[in-house]
Amino acid sequence: MTQTSESAVVVEPSTRGRKPRRTRVHRAWFVAAVTFVTIIGAAAFRSVPGLFIDPLHDEFGWSRGTIGAAVSVNLALYGLTAPFAAALMDRYGIRRVVAVALTVIALGSGLTVWMTAAWQLVLCWGLLVGLGSGSMALAFAATVTNRWFTERRGLVTGVLTAAAASGQLIFLPVLSWIVATHDWRPAAVTVALAALAVVPFVWLLLHDHPADVGQKPYGAEEFVPKPAPVPGAARRALTVLSSAVRTGPFWLLAGSFAICGASTNGLVQTHFVPASHDHGMPITTAASLLAVIGVFDVVGTIASGWFTDRYDSRRLLAVYYALRGVSLLFLPMLLAPGVHPPMVFFIVFYGLDWVATVPPTLALCREHYGDDSPIVFGWVLASHQVGAAVVAFAGGVARDAFGSYDVVWYASGALCAAAALMALVIRRRSVTAGPGRV
Repeated sequence: MTQTSESAVVVEPSTRGRKPRRTRVHRAWFVAAVTFVTIIGAAAFRSVPGLFIDPLHDEFGWSRGTIGAAVSVNLALYGLTAPFAAALMDRYGIRRVVAVALTVIALGSGLTVWMTAAWQLVLCWGLLVGLGSGSMALAFAATVTNRWFTERRGLVTGVLTAAAASGQLIFLPVLSWIVATHDWRPAAVTVALAALAVVPFVWLLLHDHPADVGQKPYGAEEFVPKPAPVPGAARRALTVLSSAVRTGPFWLLAGSFAICGASTNGLVQTHFVPASHDHGMPITTAASLLAVIGVFDVVGTIASGWFTDRYDSRRLLAVYYALRGVSLLFLPMLLAPGVHPPMVFFIVFYGLDWVATVPPTLALCREHYGDDSPIVFGWVLASHQVGAAVVAFAGGVARDAFGSYDVVWYASGALCAAAALMALVIRRRSVTAGPGRV
């Protein structure tokens, strides 16, 4: 098989001697598109926690701390599953792992409609959906990007990361309307159906490796054979972790990303809607604001991917964390029954920064850990979700204890300042610094 460029002549082994077939768009972009749609489908459940806290509290009488504990389990498993999922993709292929993960998400979400006790919430919402969504985490995007692209990796990472925000944009207004108009149960069923609807696309269209369709990765100079399946997925994930923890950059990346999770998924995604409702804002209005964050998140993350291809990832991270911290310090003063211009400014400002940290963090993992970077990033993502899990639980406890979330907003803002400093002290590997990076 030979190929002269990404958009040039492709000669398949079985068609030698025939007229070459010309492709205008590299197959990698189709794979990225399927991955984007898949992450959107899996993002439906990421929109649910903040919408369900008050309805579950009202119907079952469970404390917000108890509900927060279930969210905490979900977020922690979402992160801790990621490195093993990356290794499983190396062993069994992307298609199989993602299809099973989506099915598990649908099962966990669907079963919640019959729950009557808090432990069932932890089992369905925490365990099953946590495991399924963890296998659909950003390690999935990292694996697709590493296999299918050698150029435009920062941009593709930004686009795929933005898929989760796009899912939030699509599902939050719909799910909040369903919860407010009907009940939380139809919303849970909607999530289950959304996850199942993506499975056929994954099974039919998501190829594991460019070699499967006789192509080079996008931007590659030479054909890359498909590697043999890697046995011992769990062992490999732990071996990579054992090696990574001996390096300073791993701890700085993991620590800063834990703060990233605490200040996004754990805090805003979980507690923004109930916190706004505490100040008299209708749930549907608060959910719509959270969805608008998703709009600007898409813009910010794609732009961050573009910046990551051109600028020093450490400096980008420091700027992102510092700006996020400042915005969170002002949020308690902005919460009100209605939507006013300062709140709109916060939504836009915070949205641009929501997951803009992902492309530079992944780029630094790739720079320091090479072929192991998807698994290392999986462990870094695990720290992100552990941080999110701690604040998801602590936020509920703080609300029960103090009657407001103010102390959690202020603490998260201060932590973001620490994350900015951590990003700046990560060392660079000058041998991998490409031209044009500043």
